[in-house]
Amino acid sequence: MNGSRILPSPYTDPLRFDGAAKKRASRPLILLRRLGKRLLTHVLPLMLTIIVGTFVLIHIAPGSFVDVMTSETQIADPSIVDHLNKTYGLDQPLYVQLWKYLEAVARLDFGFSYRQNIPVTEAILNHLPATLILMLSGLAVAVLTGVLSGIAAAANRNGWIDRLLSMAGILLFAAPVFWVGIMLVIVFSVKLDWLPIGGMTTIGADDGLLGQAADLGVHLLMPALALGLHQSAIYMRVTRNAMIEAAQADYVRTAFAKGLSGTAVTFRHIFRNALLPVVTVLGLQFATVLSGSVVIEAVFAWPGLGSLLYDSVVARDYPVVLGIIIFSSLLVIIVNLVIDLVYAWLDPRIVLE
Repeated sequence: MNGSRILPSPYTDPLRFDGAAKKRASRPLILLRRLGKRLLTHVLPLMLTIIVGTFVLIHIAPGSFVDVMTSETQIADPSIVDHLNKTYGLDQPLYVQLWKYLEAVARLDFGFSYRQNIPVTEAILNHLPATLILMLSGLAVAVLTGVLSGIAAAANRNGWIDRLLSMAGILLFAAPVFWVGIMLVIVFSVKLDWLPIGGMTTIGADDGLLGQAADLGVHLLMPALALGLHQSAIYMRVTRNAMIEAAQADYVRTAFAKGLSGTAVTFRHIFRNALLPVVTVLGLQFATVLSGSVVIEAVFAWPGLGSLLYDSVVARDYPVVLGIIIFSSLLVIIVNLVIDLVYAWLDPRIVLE
């Protein structure tokens, strides 16, 4: 080059490039380190508070499993009742019972179900798949219908489509989830006789793997719609407002000035930047969907954790009640941690504390 040299730039200087690469490579380690810190400083204290508070509230409530069992078997001998209380440790002070329960939970032992006559963990795992199927299906319905409706409303801002979708969203959100489920049963099962009233599968049906999947889908359709349509109104409003706000940014005007079509600008630029509020709502609404699935399970006789929780509360089977509450709380906390990680991944400016 006859003595001439190229001035270094961020793209040609190997030292600068290497520093940026190291910074990008260390980002996952930083996220993992901050995630571990959050587990120690947030998750563990929160779970301990939930366990202690739930345990105390349940055990100070009137009635116990022994009372239910003696009433069902018509046992009136006080000596037998005292023997049962001593056998199950119900005669000990509350703080002693709490300490023993915390020791058992630390060993991942959630006790024994008096009603189911199996360990609590086994009882929960037997009913967990049905609840997860219903929850994920309901979330899929809520996110898809809500986000697509929000995009359509934002694209037709203040038009008749926007007004119609907004009115439908208000009606769906105002209607209780169990009422939506009952109305679906009346219309599609009682009046039209298109779908089964309840249950998860058809008794005695054995049509192979594809037949079983189709049968499950038919039984799942109404519960998933009832659970998802109620929540879709929130996603519609959040998506609509986020897209309207993102559409006013400078980079959107620049994209239009470059000659991009409206569809390309909407999905490549506006919708992508409007995802952050949707992801936030997804994490916040997970607990609501979980509680809503308990109600839907009662309406459609769905054999999930909701049915198990109801039977355990009636039978005063407190170990199962505690196990379901602890498991549900842990599930919600884990989902929110995942949402925080996704949020930080979508927007590098966000730092997990």
